[in-house]
Amino acid sequence: MCMKLSVIICCYNEAATIEQVIQKTQAVNLGPGWEREIIVVDNNSTDGTRDILRRVNGPDIRVVFHERNMGKGMSIRTGISHMTGDYLLIQDADLEYDPGEHPRFCRRAEESKAAAIFGSRVLGGDVKYKYTHAYLGVRFLTAVTNLLFGGHLTDVATATKMVRADVVQSLNLTTTDFNLDFELPDKILLAGHDILEIPITYNPRTYEEGKKIKTKDGIRALFIMIRDRLGFTPVLKQGTAVKTKKIIQNT
Repeated sequence: MCMKLSVIICCYNEAATIEQVIQKTQAVNLGPGWEREIIVVDNNSTDGTRDILRRVNGPDIRVVFHERNMGKGMSIRTGISHMTGDYLLIQDADLEYDPGEHPRFCRRAEESKAAAIFGSRVLGGDVKYKYTHAYLGVRFLTAVTNLLFGGHLTDVATATKMVRADVVQSLNLTTTDFNLDFELPDKILLAGHDILEIPITYNPRTYEEGKKIKTKDGIRALFIMIRDRLGFTPVLKQGTAVKTKKIIQNT
């Protein structure tokens, strides 16, 4: 039975790396029994990223352009709304995470039929961070997630997250910014699913090189965890995402 992986690549002002990330993703052989689609969501970039995306080629790739900056979380949710695969896998548009590791996720999914598989940057012992506050912040937020939601995670803030389609489409995700990285595991665990982890490589970049997540994002993530634990869900405006994007089907 053939399985399909939907790779969602969200980008905002990543002209220096977006083409290379797409090419590396397309070049990966997922292994027997797997096919792939790539959904690239541009969050209204202003640095030439959109011009690059208009030139990318491949029968397995679709590009979605947000007509205003709606946040990374909204970009992921847009990708989810367009996916046709059995699993989604979130791939960042920079070079911090290696698309070459996607087959390992696919093999783990085959073996386990897991609802979710996250890539951990600390399993295996080769821990790489540019900033001490980032490392300590992730350790703290991971511990809070495990405490509030009964998880056994080592790296809740990892960007490389693989989730089964039926699970992610049932979660009622609401955040629009970086906090979706935390809302996603919150709601997977609240729904009674386990999250498996596998070790991945990580090559962090500096703020000067384009890193966007800052301390304030960690504080917001903590509030999202408390919100989800208490069961508060904001009311969503219907049709917002549809009115603020256009799609290019590349062949």
